[in-house]
Amino acid sequence: MALEVAVKAAAGAPDVLGDCPFCQRVLLTLEEKKIPYKLHLIDLSNKPEWFLGVNPEGKVPVALFDGKWVPDSDVIVGILQEKYPEISLVTPPEYATVGSKIFGSFVSFLKSKDPNDGTEQALLAELSALDEHLKAHGPYVAGEKVTAVDLSLAPKLYHLVVVLGHFKKWSVPESLSHVHIYTKLLFSRESFEKTKPPKEEFVIAGWAPKVNA
Repeated sequence: MALEVAVKAAAGAPDVLGDCPFCQRVLLTLEEKKIPYKLHLIDLSNKPEWFLGVNPEGKVPVALFDGKWVPDSDVIVGILQEKYPEISLVTPPEYATVGSKIFGSFVSFLKSKDPNDGTEQALLAELSALDEHLKAHGPYVAGEKVTAVDLSLAPKLYHLVVVLGHFKKWSVPESLSHVHIYTKLLFSRESFEKTKPPKEEFVIAGWAPKVNA
């Protein structure tokens, strides 16, 4: 029986998969674990009554486990690991937080209006730390095999590449060669191709209000 999961629909295109990196993390986990699922696309600007009925906070992603809609990608991924252990994606504990500050650093730099406020340097420091880790342990965070930490990082790195390229004309320095190899590996996985927003424009549209705030 397919697992039901509700995720963000694209801005302005309610029938198209949207740009939420936390939703994509859950879908990547389902794909990599080969768990059949039924997708509910939620237009966040016009949330359906049934959705608010089962999930009053109206947040995505949520997944249906044992008759209960469960929010939060961390919680959902944890339950998927427990319920479907056959294809393990568990990251060794010592690597579980690798790259965990990249997304916050990316958002700070994206919103920054002052080129001298240190946000670009902070992001570069986080990406450099990831590059060093991958150089020592790659190609994935925990070695040869993709694990949960990679599936969390992949959508965030995709947003970073697309959004900073569009709004800041900024790209990851070529000197961080291991990060470039890593993103190519992640973005070319079948699971990623199937779960990413179909157009980069949807990612850009999703971030535009935050950039212009």
